[in-house]
Amino acid sequence: MNKKLSTNRTAVVMLLSVFCLTASLFVFSATAKQNLDPSSAVKISLTSESRSSAAQQQDKTLTIPGLRDRVTVRRDERGIPHIQATNDDDLFLAQGYVTASDRLWQMDLYRRSVRGELSEIFGQATLAEDKRHRAFGFAQVLDQNVARLPPDLKRMLEAYAKGVNAFIDSARTLPPEFIILQYKPQPWRPSDSLAVGKLMGEYLSTTWQLDIMRASLASLPKEKRDALLMERTPLDVLVVGRDRQPAQNVRVSRSPIAPPMEIVKQMDEMIEDQRRSSERTGLASPFDSMQASNNWVVAGKRTTSGKPLLANDPHIPASAPGVWYMTDLSAPGLHVTGVTFPGAPGIIIGHNERIAWGVTNLGPDVQDLYLEKFDKDNPKRYMTPAGWREAEVRHEQIKARKSPIVPVTETQTYDVTVTRHGPIILEKDNNRYALRWTALDPVSIEVAGFPGVNRARNWKEFTAALSQYVGPTQNFVYADIDGNIGYYGAGRIPIRKSGDGSVPYDGGTDDGEWTGYIPFAKLPHSYNPSSGIIVTANQRITGDDYPYFLGRVWAQPYRARRIFDLLSARPKLDTQDFRLIQGDVYSIAGVGFARAAVRLLKNQPRAATDEKLRTAISSMEGWDGMLDTASRTAPLVAQMRTVFRQKVLTAALGEPLAKTYGWPNSDVLLTNVITEEKREWLPKEFSGYPELLLVCYDDARKALTKSLGEDEAKWIWGNMVKSNFQHPLAPVPFVGAPFVIPAIPQNGTSSVLSATVNVGSAVSMRLIADTSDWDKTQHGIPLGESGLPSSPHWKDQFEDWRNVTPRALPFSKAVVESATRDLLILVPAK
Repeated sequence: MNKKLSTNRTAVVMLLSVFCLTASLFVFSATAKQNLDPSSAVKISLTSESRSSAAQQQDKTLTIPGLRDRVTVRRDERGIPHIQATNDDDLFLAQGYVTASDRLWQMDLYRRSVRGELSEIFGQATLAEDKRHRAFGFAQVLDQNVARLPPDLKRMLEAYAKGVNAFIDSARTLPPEFIILQYKPQPWRPSDSLAVGKLMGEYLSTTWQLDIMRASLASLPKEKRDALLMERTPLDVLVVGRDRQPAQNVRVSRSPIAPPMEIVKQMDEMIEDQRRSSERTGLASPFDSMQASNNWVVAGKRTTSGKPLLANDPHIPASAPGVWYMTDLSAPGLHVTGVTFPGAPGIIIGHNERIAWGVTNLGPDVQDLYLEKFDKDNPKRYMTPAGWREAEVRHEQIKARKSPIVPVTETQTYDVTVTRHGPIILEKDNNRYALRWTALDPVSIEVAGFPGVNRARNWKEFTAALSQYVGPTQNFVYADIDGNIGYYGAGRIPIRKSGDGSVPYDGGTDDGEWTGYIPFAKLPHSYNPSSGIIVTANQRITGDDYPYFLGRVWAQPYRARRIFDLLSARPKLDTQDFRLIQGDVYSIAGVGFARAAVRLLKNQPRAATDEKLRTAISSMEGWDGMLDTASRTAPLVAQMRTVFRQKVLTAALGEPLAKTYGWPNSDVLLTNVITEEKREWLPKEFSGYPELLLVCYDDARKALTKSLGEDEAKWIWGNMVKSNFQHPLAPVPFVGAPFVIPAIPQNGTSSVLSATVNVGSAVSMRLIADTSDWDKTQHGIPLGESGLPSSPHWKDQFEDWRNVTPRALPFSKAVVESATRDLLILVPAK
């Protein structure tokens, strides 16, 4: 897999580097020409008026078509825009304009990815990704979404699109990526603002791949299969309900039929395609990041201020620029601040004058596969309970760039077969699997509900807004200035006629049909729990007393357990405590493995003669469990655990299935295996676990020598795990240099040794909302507001992100005015 990933990435680099010398020559001439272009629609006037800010500034006035009244845009020291308008239409038009001025190419990349149009600018290297999104039919779904928009959301998106287009039409210089790749952005449409929601839906919903993986384990004994698919652990932190029965493993209503290995391999290839596509858009594959995010809220009785505190740090792996854009929006009846996706109006995570909220992925099963039986004599017909039916065939036209020097394209036809359940996404011979997914439903508008959340003043209005939300099901946590806290798992979760969708259904029957969705009032929720603490970190949320089926795969319980334990350890908490928790790098799984390894190795005869082994045992025995950059113990523990996992799973599954197998709670299984020395999991070539651990130790040393060198002084965590913020053009020689951000040693991890609370480079944003004083709320992103490497705000937040020291985000009028470093006045065209 890694070799293929490297090959495709190299193809993109080669494609671009062929013309990089040509591009580097015309970039400067094109830029100069645009800067001198007198046809700009924007009229600029400068004043020398000095404002009462900490630094001198020049005010700028721009005439923007479409505005009804004057709009004020104040930027603070981080370049965060604080936009104030006299009406909603002007507010969102200005938001579109300002966001495009900072992130236009990123916005264009998002919509191209969703619509399957990357190959038009990148060529054949991205054709597989385009085909996948064309198969999903995202472009058609977006157009259907727009036709179903409620009036207030439609007006909001239209105003935002006008603002984006006002910037495109008036820009004297386009962002450098457009110049390097030799193309211009098309006008922005309201449907484009919905595109990033589809990307997030794809990133946050991966259960169909797990359906194939689970079915591939059909030949295993039930006890082993159940252990490999563990759902419940002793570390689980429940938010709603409780467990009344002993742990039960996966039950399906029918015996799974193992898919052919060719189908499994095809799925693996699709996952690799998704990884590559995600790297370009900044939404890395969920199979690497485990869909991780943290949020928590505590009641005033547990804080030093007597008012609730709320924290959120969504985990979306590093990219340049980052996936979030910080904005403050103000108009009569609305004042809200926080982060949004570039291209989406309003605020996704943040606070207004009365409430604060944060989100993590709940991760229910909202995708099902159906093995459709097609007629061998007529491959367009497939079987239904009513007999044969003709499948729909979409003839997709994909433009792919032919030459790296000249942006000329050729059109390729790609046929997509669609059954009553959805598009065929896997097929080999007569094995053809159709996908049903909530995101492909015309009513699934991912940003619906957020306009109401932005305006909500209390729990009742907040939950009323969430009742309109139909995007990927999220864990929403809530706090308000009146002292209330709450939780709601909002989104659409299907109810099935039979079974639970854990393995593919027979598409020729109605057994797997969706009969409805869990009613909003019955979705998991909690309001002012007696504990005063709510924690979500993608873990199992509900106990077995919850009456509806949510799903079977949950993130490892380690992050949620660690957060809950740290919050519970102090009687009164403040924002500094929250910041320390966000930066915590203690590895529960790593400590468990290290302690077991010490016990197994300590009394081995070799330990008496091998000085390096004795040193390693002593180091693991005294290890504090922290994955900080200077740790010398963590790399050895991580490598030993990696070898242990590989040997145990290969012995249990065989090499082909071991490569395919992936299950978040497998880390808990491995801890149980080594701690309890489970005989049935011991590879047959070893006489006992001490012998196995000695081999793991030796293999780990070899791996560290290969990756970090023979100098063992360099075997530290910061050299093994690094944060790398990659821009799609950064690898290209010459022209990519401005986009390069050097990799840095990373604290914490999102995968190796299992996730710590601080998952390092995957932390895409940090929020600590203080309901006692909104001006004390801390908020930050990894790099900066601007997507332009030449901007002072390209990566001016980097050190704050690295040190887990998010800064206060001005909110009140007086503080915003005092923090102003740049003032922009937008006025209507006469």
